[in-house]
Amino acid sequence: MALLGIAKKIFGSSNDRRLKPLFRRVEAINALEDELSKLTDDGLIAQTEKLKQRYKDGESLNDLLEEAFATAREGAKRALGQRHYDVQMVGGMVLHLGDIAEMKTGEGKTLVATLPVYLNALTGRGVHVVTVNDYLASRDAEWMGRVYTQLGMTTGCITHGLSDEERRAAYACDITYGTNNEFGFDYLRDNMKSSLDQMVQRGHHYAIVDEVDSILIDEARTPLIISGPTDDKSELYITIDALIPQLTEDDYEIDEKQRSVTLTEEGNEKIEGLLKEAGLLQGDNLYDSVNISLVHHVNQALKAHKTFQRDKDYIVRNDKVTIIDEFTGRMMEGRRWSDGLHQATEAKEKVQIQPENQTLASITFQNYFRLYEKLAGMTGTALTEEAEFADIYKLNVNEIPTNRPIARIDMDDELYMTADEKYKAIALEIADCVKRGQPVLVGTVSIEKSEYLSNLLSDKKFYKDLAKTLRERAANLKEKEAELKTKMESQAAYLSELGDRKDPIPHNVLNARYHEQEAEIVAQAGAPGAVTIATNMAGRGTDIQLGGSVDMQLMASLEEGDDEETIKRKRTEIEAKIAADKQKALDAGGLFVLATERHESRRIDNQLRGRSGRQGDPGTTKFFISVEDDLMRIFGDGMEKMLKRFGIRPDESIEHPWFTKAVETAQKKVEQRNYDMRKNVLKFDDVINDQRKAIFEQRIEFMSTDTVDDIIGDMRNQLVDDLVAAHMPPKSYAEQWDVEGLKKDLQEIFGKDMPIDEWAKEEGVADSEIADRLVEETGRIAGARAAEVGPDMMRRIEKAILLNVLDTNWREHLQMLDHLRSVIWLRGHGQRDPVNEFKTEAFALFESLLDGLRRDVTRMLMHVQVRAPEQALPERREIPMTETHVNPTTGENEMAAVDPRSRLSAGIGTMKGVARTKGVDPNDPETWGRVPRNGPCPCGSGKKYKHCHGSI
Repeated sequence: MALLGIAKKIFGSSNDRRLKPLFRRVEAINALEDELSKLTDDGLIAQTEKLKQRYKDGESLNDLLEEAFATAREGAKRALGQRHYDVQMVGGMVLHLGDIAEMKTGEGKTLVATLPVYLNALTGRGVHVVTVNDYLASRDAEWMGRVYTQLGMTTGCITHGLSDEERRAAYACDITYGTNNEFGFDYLRDNMKSSLDQMVQRGHHYAIVDEVDSILIDEARTPLIISGPTDDKSELYITIDALIPQLTEDDYEIDEKQRSVTLTEEGNEKIEGLLKEAGLLQGDNLYDSVNISLVHHVNQALKAHKTFQRDKDYIVRNDKVTIIDEFTGRMMEGRRWSDGLHQATEAKEKVQIQPENQTLASITFQNYFRLYEKLAGMTGTALTEEAEFADIYKLNVNEIPTNRPIARIDMDDELYMTADEKYKAIALEIADCVKRGQPVLVGTVSIEKSEYLSNLLSDKKFYKDLAKTLRERAANLKEKEAELKTKMESQAAYLSELGDRKDPIPHNVLNARYHEQEAEIVAQAGAPGAVTIATNMAGRGTDIQLGGSVDMQLMASLEEGDDEETIKRKRTEIEAKIAADKQKALDAGGLFVLATERHESRRIDNQLRGRSGRQGDPGTTKFFISVEDDLMRIFGDGMEKMLKRFGIRPDESIEHPWFTKAVETAQKKVEQRNYDMRKNVLKFDDVINDQRKAIFEQRIEFMSTDTVDDIIGDMRNQLVDDLVAAHMPPKSYAEQWDVEGLKKDLQEIFGKDMPIDEWAKEEGVADSEIADRLVEETGRIAGARAAEVGPDMMRRIEKAILLNVLDTNWREHLQMLDHLRSVIWLRGHGQRDPVNEFKTEAFALFESLLDGLRRDVTRMLMHVQVRAPEQALPERREIPMTETHVNPTTGENEMAAVDPRSRLSAGIGTMKGVARTKGVDPNDPETWGRVPRNGPCPCGSGKKYKHCHGSI
């Protein structure tokens, strides 16, 4: 370790070595400043056009960096009156290189982004700037848009509620601001459109993610989902519900701790028999891929009957099942269990079954942002998640030096035995700050705890009781503790005074939601004596300036009809007042950040700490924690016993670096657990990501081509080959052929009787020859259909049907994957990896999707009827859609209603990156892979595997 420290002093850290060459480029940028300052405004716009042309002529963006950064700095000076610091230039270079720039609060990240945004916008391919909420997107687009306008570039902004035309116009701009949700949902919606001109996005070239840790780490725990109502399945729920009471206690096992129920082996066999009698089971095995949806419904019905109790977990009132909150005991009107569980409970209680929603499209933030050719991010706190950024996104974290040295004092944690003692100490600290005129930002980990502390600060009796306690403690102090006694008596007197006030300590409370009003309150949190209570995410994106914000106060003071002279006068008055207030706050010690609890993530704590000490201002941060806090209780590893051994007394605390370190160790455990959760979400999404991309790419190819007749022909020919192979297996004898079955399938699909039985009687005829004849015959049928409808009209019908069937089958495929994922964890009980099992099953389902697509498209084209020109094209049924992204912090929904053979068109039916399943030889167990014990034995005996080759 000592040698490592010496080497670091000599050679610098890895971060220093990465930044050193970037600082050298700053000198070249600064050398251009005088020259560019002499340009007129039109000359500055001409400079942009000159740089664009040089890029078109073959120069790289890296070649243009110095001139582009110097030009952007000049534009900011003229539009905003702000000049980029040298360290901001370095931050801009890091973002251009496609990495993460960690910059402390108040270092001007919003302004830094203009540098790489301007440079990369020279390509004309569009740049996306991603923010955490609509307010910041609108604010930054308007604010920084002045810089881009000064430089001759256009700026757009994507917020919730815009029409497709407005979105298309915003994406067509050189620079587009918007939220992570909006960008992601637009991508999903674009891949549900029926023509290219309906799409709004124009590719994924370069994106800068503001608050990158919040978007790519915190919110990545939940995917974006667009859902719509499913077909009515009431009869299925009712039928399955009637089967569950026929099971006995030996047929299932209940895990009360996990609140789950699973069928035993005997139960599996019994439910298979019952389902077969009901005509619901396809084949003999419940766990075949074709029965995945059925397994899901059986499991949900079993769960509804065996683990959910009426009048405890839910009540039935007015013909509805209403959930009861397990913590509060209150009815949760409007809330429904997902994945068909609510419908299963409705069937159990014999009330009207409401339709469930199905997933129409979904994507995780990880896979959405990995679509970009180049991705960068900026935040004040990323180093603690450096490994995850590198592993998932291939992004390096670079710590950018501050413009001025940090003067903030980070004190050790103050640890108490109980939460009550902790809150008393917090109230005392806040009162002391208010008395001295020091602004306080109080951080809490939840809305409930914010409200609890707010009520405490407003409770006059609480201050009276606290004053009494302090006086009693002061009276027991010894003479040598006279100084402490005097201080405590002074505090008690002040607390008594607060207890006599109508509003003891005025304060603002902010929750975790983002609103413009909230940003205004946070901007004024630096006023002398101001007390602001905020949850862990509140106020991000808004700078806390000591004394307050001139712009915010000016906006609040403006009245309708104010002329320029009045506005100028008001600004001067506000500036003078804020300068005096800032000096008062500085004299009191700057912003005091007081945290009421350690968050489960060190990064969130660092975000809170970073609010204090901006731009070299003084400040103090301190965390108050207790053994009863969730983090310490669950992950503290015997902290309570340790404190008792130290002999800690009531209302006493311990401050020591060792305890601070112990808390950080507990946080690391939670961070690792959360990382594993996010990685698990990504593992499952990665399984279908290749399928998703292949489907989306094929849709775009279908929409962009004038005719899809070659694609349709390939699909028709492959369908014929598949049907022949299914009914006339290769290397089989003619006597084994299922000629009647083949005739029936062909009749159903093509609407014509084929003379297959006559061909099959011919001497020496092979299955391949019959397939060739069928390909020729079906080609003639298709040609006749095209001639009947008209070639041009047929081309349009083919494209419309192809897209409609593809979308319908893809939706059903996603629903099957949802059901599969809900039950795949059961494989873990059999010592199988659920992710690998999900991969295997998902690829098999994808094969079924492709088979069904070829069959459905061909059948529809063979039977389509054109009665009148206006009825020629099948109408695209509009589905009411709901957008869902659950905020992991609040638990609330943030959005609401609203080889040629590698192609999908190819006859073989494989897709890019999607493997085909290998053939199974009944005589070679080595080719069987893992066979379900209740599945049919691959040898062809007709027995279950467990009773045949799988017998023990």
